[in-house]
Formats: sequence, structure tokens, C-alpha cells
Amino acid sequence: SLVVDRLSNTAQNELINIVTIFLATCVGATMQAEYFLTYNTIKIIILGLIAFGFGTAGGVLFGKLLNKITGGKINPLIGAAGVSAVPMAARVAQKVGQEANPSNFLLMHAMGPNVAGVIGTAVAAGVMLTLLQ
Repeated sequence: SLVVDRLSNTAQNELINIVTIFLATCVGATMQAEYFLTYNTIKIIILGLIAFGFGTAGGVLFGKLLNKITGGKINPLIGAAGVSAVPMAARVAQKVGQEANPSNFLLMHAMGPNVAGVIGTAVAAGVMLTLLQ
């Protein structure tokens, strides 16, 4: 029925936006600028953006390498979904793939490296916490 489709669409779009704004407002109301907006915070944000860019670029390049090795059996966009931005990285790979070829259905295939990126991030964070203490 159309009710389930409408509920699904609302949960994916409007509701998540409302919850995000509410959460950001609640956290922002309790923060003080002199403790939050410091040089270290800005440095961490910039380093995170650089790491995200390198991760995406590395994933695409490795995907292209696997595409060449396997004779075109692997779509290079799958590599871009290897970052831990669940589920948006997989959705972007799906959307870009379908724009290039409407018969592409990459979402389920892109979720594998997407979840692997989350696991890899958790393992890397655990190793860093262990080594830097």
C-alpha cells in the first residue's frame, strides 16, 4: 500500500532531518564556544575532511584497479562506498551508477564495503586508543 511507502519516505528524509536539527540544537545549547571551538577542534575537523577525501579517492582508485584485473566485473564505484559514512556513501554510489547506466543496481553491493569501512574505523580507533595511552 502507499502508506508504507509514505512512512518509509518520511523516515528517510523529513524525520531524520528533524531529529538531526533537534539533536544539534540540544547539544549546541549546552556547549560553550570557548571550550568547543578551539584550535584542536578545527584541526581535527580539517584532518577528518582530508582523511575522508583520501579514503574516497583511494577506494575509487583501488576499485578501478580491481576493475582492470577482473576484466570489468567490478564496478569502481563500489570502492567509493568503502568509507564509513553509512548509508550515504552506498546511496551515492547507487545514484551515480544509475545516472551512468540505468540498469545498475549497486546499493546492496555497495553496502558491503560501507559496513567494512565502519568496522575498519572501529578497529583503527581501538588500535589508536591503545597505542596513544
